Amino acid sequence: MTAAVVGLSHSPLIGRNDPEPEVLARVDEAVESARAVVRRFDPELVVLYAPDHYNGFFYKEMPPFCLATEAHAVGDFGSQGGPLSVDTDAARTLAKGVLDRGIDLTVSARMTVDHGFAQPLEVLFGGIDRVPVVPVFVNGVATPLGPVSRIRALGTAVGQAAAALDKRVLFVASGGLSHDPPVPVLEGAPPRVADALIEGNPPTPEQRAKGEERVVQAGRDYAAGSTKMIPINPAWDNLLLDQLERGDLEEFDSWTVDDMAAQGGGSAHEVRTWIAAYASLAATGKYEMTSRFYEAIPAWIAGFAVTTAEGR
Repeated sequence: MTAAVVGLSHSPLIGRNDPEPEVLARVDEAVESARAVVRRFDPELVVLYAPDHYNGFFYKEMPPFCLATEAHAVGDFGSQGGPLSVDTDAARTLAKGVLDRGIDLTVSARMTVDHGFAQPLEVLFGGIDRVPVVPVFVNGVATPLGPVSRIRALGTAVGQAAAALDKRVLFVASGGLSHDPPVPVLEGAPPRVADALIEGNPPTPEQRAKGEERVVQAGRDYAAGSTKMIPINPAWDNLLLDQLERGDLEEFDSWTVDDMAAQGGGSAHEVRTWIAAYASLAATGKYEMTSRFYEAIPAWIAGFAVTTAEGR
């Protein structure tokens, strides 16, 4: 087996509330560099770690993580909708391997995913149905959240199970880094909002459009400095990237839920996908981070990063 990683931030505001052209040019260059790595690596399977934003997972049942044997994207924020090309046989093999290694994995036979999954597939492969994929949801929004050590353990178990497939496997992390977008929370929510967060009633097209416009406006306000959202934290973001680059993954076990949110914002827990992906790669042997890009982009309400890593 050979393995590699691409870490790629996502944002629903890409293409809707973009930063200055020179910033976009730097992002585009980093993304194209990652695409070149992917083309050269030519993965036979992609294991995609990504969060959800109350489009597929709700408080009625909220697992800390879940692997899909089938998945369908809702097409929010202009991302592609429809079925993902899930490799069901590989997904079942990985699920069994992870469970055999003592990780209490939830499995979905019909997962609903959103832009958190769709964006990296579109950016790296040109569509959500272009490459065999095993989607793995990692909760990064809905509290209470478990310890980071369990996310690292998940990634390790997935990597060990993937090694038995004897394929070229690309682990992709989608999300983060520090960002504090206007994501609803259950505690203190009005009854209508609470019901939606618990039951997951699909919004009407009009409701979805209004919700997406609120996020776009929040991005404009954030970039203008007229907001109370937690600022992007480049120091914290680069600490995360430093530990990933050095392979010091066990250090993440000491990171606490409360401190992560205080340092990086309410949605900073999406970095759990990065920790899982790098733990998967580390489980297959020593690795080297071959490229690293980072920029704080207020227009996207995100500390935006792109990294690649390959086994030595």
